[in-house]
Amino acid sequence: MKKIIAAFTLLGLASLTLAQTPSKAPWPTAKPIRLIVGYPPGGGIDFAARTVQVALQEALKQQIVVDYKPGAGGMLAAGELTRAVPDGYTILLANTGPFAIAPYLQQKMPYDPVRQFTYIGQISQGSYIAVTQMDHPAKDLKEFVAWARANPGKVNFASGGAGTSTHLNGELMNQATGLNMTHVPYKGSAPAVQDLIGGQTQLLIDAGSVLLPQLKGSKLKALAVTGARRDPAAPDVPSVRELGLSGMESVGFQGLVGPAGMPKDIVDTLAAELAKVLAQPEIKAKFAAVGAEVHSSGPAEFAAFVKGDNEKWSKLIRERKLQLD
Repeated sequence: MKKIIAAFTLLGLASLTLAQTPSKAPWPTAKPIRLIVGYPPGGGIDFAARTVQVALQEALKQQIVVDYKPGAGGMLAAGELTRAVPDGYTILLANTGPFAIAPYLQQKMPYDPVRQFTYIGQISQGSYIAVTQMDHPAKDLKEFVAWARANPGKVNFASGGAGTSTHLNGELMNQATGLNMTHVPYKGSAPAVQDLIGGQTQLLIDAGSVLLPQLKGSKLKALAVTGARRDPAAPDVPSVRELGLSGMESVGFQGLVGPAGMPKDIVDTLAAELAKVLAQPEIKAKFAAVGAEVHSSGPAEFAAFVKGDNEKWSKLIRERKLQLD
């Protein structure tokens, strides 16, 4: 009898323990997913985030809330992500500047872009376009380089700000061609474009999403695209490789990242659903309409690509002795 009572007592204790142990809710049904965007609404990064947000939340059957954290060229948001719980409920729309360039321009790196994040999947990849005024004598970038060599000390290039991809592309051109163009930074691409149209600067190398409307409106002249091949959105513009300037090759990227240490099953689920979203013809069409190209890749491939980009831009920064104030 005592044995029976003891058995029931143990069973009761076990039941009580199970009742008191909270069950782990399946991901992602516990709460909304927070998608951080490190730039103000309305730009190219916001466009990518909004486009992916709608389709991805339908695929996951869970709400995704866009959370804007602009500041320090995207580094403020990236830094915040490093402190987030790696449970799959906080992710970020990453891009080239804060994940391959800006940290290396600081006296002390605020975070390590390669080691302090979980790379989930790449979303897009695109060439930059080198442009000048409509009345400039150069017909392509090779002719522009010859013109710049004939006018030493008189040539400058605009950027959307110190430490941005537009700045580093100009420095890459200086290094690849032996030129010494003066950098003129602006507070964003819009004022840089306007001053280039007005003739205050001679060159700008920026994303197609920024420049294609100006090219279609015949306000600026395209000299080259920085990818290894021509851009489908600007098929008449030669690539830098075609022009014998392969040292200038560069592409910008966008993708989803999370904090370091995210569980593999959550990463794999997010990556698989993101790949399905990016395969949708309507999603590809939306990106193409703004001069971007969908480029889907999984966690390992995306992480390897970003690592290579970090090595490239950090090397240029060291060699050009670049640093933000």
